[in-house]
Amino acid sequence: MGKRPWSLVMAAVIVALEGLVALGLGIYVAVETVLGEAGSLTTALAEAAFGVLIGAGLLWVAWGGLLAAERWGRAPSVVTQIFIFPVAVTLIQADQPALGIPLIVVALAGLGMLLAPPTTHALFGDDV
Repeated sequence: MGKRPWSLVMAAVIVALEGLVALGLGIYVAVETVLGEAGSLTTALAEAAFGVLIGAGLLWVAWGGLLAAERWGRAPSVVTQIFIFPVAVTLIQADQPALGIPLIVVALAGLGMLLAPPTTHALFGDDV
């Protein structure tokens, strides 16, 4: 792997951290389900599977897509950042600004890094 622009590496780090959080939450829900703490078994299993799959997918996108400077890595990363905004707003409206505001900051930073000119050039070269 050659030299990657700072913005591309930071974008990959942000997406990887989001993936780790989703994976961790999925595993947490799975453990709570196994321990019998879940209110609804079906809902808990679906949430656990979703968290694990999304987390693993984001880690793959960060490592195999962005860090490898593959063009396809940017699209799912940008979509992820966009999907974070309604989650953050919902958290803020639910009197959880300590969670919602940092999510907005992370999503803005992720979008900034993903759409930065050095990232675009590293991913698309002279095709843009």
